[in-house]
Amino acid sequence: MKVLANDGISENGIKAIEEAGIEFLNQRVAPEQLANFINENKVDVLLVRSATKVSKELIDACSSLKIIGRGGIGMDNIAVDYAKEKGIKVINTPTASSKSVAELVFGHFFTMARFLHESNRLMPLEGDTRFKDLKKDFKNAFEISGKTLGVIGFGSIGQEVIKMGIALGMKVKVCTRKPKTENLELHFFDGQTVNFKITSTNNIEEFLSDCDFISINTPKTTEYILSTSEFEKMKDGVFIVNTARGGVLDEVAMVNFIENKKIAGAALDVFENEPTPELALLMNPAISLSPHIAGSTVDAQNKIGIELAEQLIALKKDF
Repeated sequence: MKVLANDGISENGIKAIEEAGIEFLNQRVAPEQLANFINENKVDVLLVRSATKVSKELIDACSSLKIIGRGGIGMDNIAVDYAKEKGIKVINTPTASSKSVAELVFGHFFTMARFLHESNRLMPLEGDTRFKDLKKDFKNAFEISGKTLGVIGFGSIGQEVIKMGIALGMKVKVCTRKPKTENLELHFFDGQTVNFKITSTNNIEEFLSDCDFISINTPKTTEYILSTSEFEKMKDGVFIVNTARGGVLDEVAMVNFIENKKIAGAALDVFENEPTPELALLMNPAISLSPHIAGSTVDAQNKIGIELAEQLIALKKDF
């Protein structure tokens, strides 16, 4: 088995793969050269994250490929169905980065509720001349505890967001296409556990009506989950975070609702136009921004590397 990790992989993952006797190529090959590289080196396994696109054309051009692996949960950069039709095994790591994504969701919630994104920008510029004015500007902040958290999506990331919300003392609501019930277990440092049975709703109007904070945690969609009609159903002063995918949230409509104060603040880690987000988003002081880094922590990368290695080692027997 020969493995190419074209978007990189953690050192722990590399070590586990090599200790299993698998040949590992930790190289970054440009898209236009990737097919030739795979063919010339007779690569069996292509591991990617979000940077490398595994198209039908690439799959057709690389007869040696037997496994395609995605470090992460979303696989919209891979022609998954086509690969499977061609007899290629497709693997991913759906839970490895869930905690990291959920923590960024709350990083943005805290940032917006306490105006940190604005004060961090303005304090270096005006902190020595307008200190008292800035203190006044940022005084109308909110606690998160006791507020209502609405989570759209009930997968591994959505469940981690829910558990963190519960731990912070929030009321929790979940919205999915079809109602479902999940048993969530919270683990604490001293070995105690607490179990919660959570049932989602598919009534979007009822769901949106009283949420103070909304987190979108869904796969890529073909249409907006939140657009004008949904924003109109929300309570005034809501905060929204999107760490899912660009295109699940109508950014143009969102800016309009921020300007009329319906939405108090929004946070975007993903954008409709990546890697060149609209200037209106980047310059809006009510929007907290990050460059698609929700799953990018040392911890998540280590988990991803180890999970991919374990899956490859398990599949090695078929080679």
